Amino acid sequence: MAMDVIVLAGGFGTRLRPWTEKIPKPLLPILDKTMIEHVVDVLPESRVDRLLIAAGYGIEKMRDHFQNVPLPYEVVIVEEKEPLGTGGAIANCKDYLSGGPFCVINGDLITSLRVEDMMEFHKAKGGIATISLWEVEDPSRFGVADYIQRTGKIMRFQEKPPIEEAYSNLINAGTYILEPEIFKLMPDSPHSLERDVYETLSASGGLNGYPFEGWFVDAGTPESFVEATQVCISVGKFSSGFVENDSWFGMDAKNSGKVYASSMGPGVTIGEGTTIRNSVILEGSEIGSNCSLDGCLIGAGVRIPSETTLVGEIINHG
Repeated sequence: MAMDVIVLAGGFGTRLRPWTEKIPKPLLPILDKTMIEHVVDVLPESRVDRLLIAAGYGIEKMRDHFQNVPLPYEVVIVEEKEPLGTGGAIANCKDYLSGGPFCVINGDLITSLRVEDMMEFHKAKGGIATISLWEVEDPSRFGVADYIQRTGKIMRFQEKPPIEEAYSNLINAGTYILEPEIFKLMPDSPHSLERDVYETLSASGGLNGYPFEGWFVDAGTPESFVEATQVCISVGKFSSGFVENDSWFGMDAKNSGKVYASSMGPGVTIGEGTTIRNSVILEGSEIGSNCSLDGCLIGAGVRIPSETTLVGEIINHG
């Protein structure tokens, strides 16, 4: 059964500036696909009826991009005129939904979740919403679920609690299966689905939890963007270029240095004596000789002079 999918991409990508000043975060490349295409990969193409992208920034660039990407389903960019929160953004897409259960995914997740399995779980458990759950050591930065494995229900939900008050180590992993009845629980104003809907829904027994294993990266910071790239290399989420040791090289990339746990976009050149670690270098950039880069994001078409040392820097495109 195919379903509508909403990708929440309304943020400005502030933590990835200056990269996101020219390229909206959903269109940033991770290896040879955009971030948003990796996000939608959790659903087989045959299970997607319509893809709705809830976006507040870079609307025209996204429209242009998806006009040139051959996909077997319709893509609709649903514009947010003002920040609406997660719940408001979903409600803003309501008129485009076909009326059955639908999937919502945060727009910067690189995950091994199998949404078709989650959908079967949702149907078996009943209820209005099912949240994907992921186990972490420190849940204080996330929404935390008081989850009963025997029933599959989330009894209580708390958003970003102090670590000593957290119900569990299972966090909201940013993918939801929702029934249309969810809209009856939403206020008309901008709101957070997590704070304003899930806490009430869990008390009534209408909220399910779906724990999964594998990998889960929220690629919204420079460090996690690099981690997302490394995960995609390790599990082979690319269709061009090649992997050498633990790094990916796009078409026509030329490496005369040493590269570790990094990705080099198409046409990137790396000079002799240069060492690159835990970094992402986008298309067409030139790294001189005897450079050292560690934990860096280098934009497209950048020239780094020889003898340069950079640690933890984001260099803008061009």
